[in-house]
Amino acid sequence: MKKIGIKGTGSFVPTREVPNSYFEKMVDTSDEWIVTRTGIRSRRMIEPGQAISDLATPASERALEMAGLSPKKLDLIVIGTSTADMLSPSAACIVQHRLGAKNAVAFDINAACPAFIYGLAVAQKFMQDGSHRYVLVVGGEIVSNRIDYKDRSTCVLFGDGAGAVVLTHSNGHRYGEILATQIYSDGDLWKLLYVPGGGSRIPPSYQMLDKGLQYVKMQGNEVFKYSIRTMVDAARKIMESKKITAKKIDWFIPHQANIRIMEEVAKRLEIPPDKVIITVHKYGNTSAASIPTALDEAVRSGKIQHGDLVLANSFGAGFTWGATLLRY
Repeated sequence: MKKIGIKGTGSFVPTREVPNSYFEKMVDTSDEWIVTRTGIRSRRMIEPGQAISDLATPASERALEMAGLSPKKLDLIVIGTSTADMLSPSAACIVQHRLGAKNAVAFDINAACPAFIYGLAVAQKFMQDGSHRYVLVVGGEIVSNRIDYKDRSTCVLFGDGAGAVVLTHSNGHRYGEILATQIYSDGDLWKLLYVPGGGSRIPPSYQMLDKGLQYVKMQGNEVFKYSIRTMVDAARKIMESKKITAKKIDWFIPHQANIRIMEEVAKRLEIPPDKVIITVHKYGNTSAASIPTALDEAVRSGKIQHGDLVLANSFGAGFTWGATLLRY
């Protein structure tokens, strides 16, 4: 079985910065209220007309540049997103076209916020037998046009972005190793977080738009409860599978959804605050993009060094969750 490691990382966020004060004219909120309850001070949002491929493509290009790899050498492109440019084709096929990665198979994974971790799990399966050598995994999301700006509980939370990694066989090389990736789902909890309109059950229509069914619906208190429970459980299981304790973890990258969730998960796992990588304050919840974006920033800043042990985990709509443990 081939060992799989990260050869390059990349990320991209929109240039438009939206501070908390932007929402004060729309809903009953304040900068203090948002910061206290979420840790978010600003977020990045697309301009009208932009799509996920406009973020995923430059993120991928940066990962390929770090890896020193031509797009034509890619064997597979996996994009974790629930906000592709259009219902069909996949965002991965659009990015394949824009990169010129003509030799790659391309498809999307719709697993909400943990979709990047799902993408790593799928990529490992393709790569471990040696049949696929170079794989691009992207986590990207545009949520800013899926939220109701009259709903205080959701409109202040989300931002847009994309992060990417280039994977390769790491046997005998300095690209580290993805030690384990575990993913989970529980469809019984689907009503905790979902977008009801736009699919085959409620197709696009004027009636759908009038009812606001194209927007994210969330049971905030229940999501808060289950997110902590599932993230802690996934992290403990993956560490136990490799007989690694929290003391061995150099860096923890939790899903950047809410600072209170992140702090509580780290506390229960007994991971010190100075080992937790945080970007939620400047980007908000970027869904599938939050972990690969934070990873790329930590790598490029020199915070994460080769040989460091990194734990990442996430939760999201579905209900889905998962964790990955890697040696960078």
